[in-house]
Amino acid sequence: MSVRAVVLWIVVLLAAGAVGVAATLLVRGAGSEAEALPDPASAPRTEFPGLTAATGDPDLPGLATAHPEPGSVGVVAGPFDDRFELSGLGLADDGTVTGTVTITSDVSTLIELEVLAGFYDADGELLGTGRFVHHEAEGAHSHEGPPTPEEEFEIAVPDDIEGTVAAAAVGVPVLVNE
Repeated sequence: MSVRAVVLWIVVLLAAGAVGVAATLLVRGAGSEAEALPDPASAPRTEFPGLTAATGDPDLPGLATAHPEPGSVGVVAGPFDDRFELSGLGLADDGTVTGTVTITSDVSTLIELEVLAGFYDADGELLGTGRFVHHEAEGAHSHEGPPTPEEEFEIAVPDDIEGTVAAAAVGVPVLVNE
């Protein structure tokens, strides 16, 4: 191919590129007549009378009335009780609660799990609560083999009631799995 033919092809390609850029700008509305993005404040809002947004951490009302026997770990009802089993519940001398949650529904990747513990004095009065939280990081469940349906937990006694705990009760207010 001659030098003249190569130069001619380069000129043709540059001209075609310029036409393509001009057409793109025209279609997109570039210039002073460009359409502005909508203001997010003008988006429609939905309100449900009498419905208030959730605040704080999920709770289990049964903790207030559990009154477990000294030295024991009771179980309180929660919204996901049909999807897991609690086992190996224990209360250490320092009041720490331990156990295992075994997922019995759709054995799959565990995304979110919260185990809530209530700590009680020798008379069965609720002193305070503690929480175990499992949060699967996005994209972190790329492991080999089947998912593990068990999650061990340990919930320490809050500092302000340390040394006064005689019993505990646990429940699961949050459970999300794929």
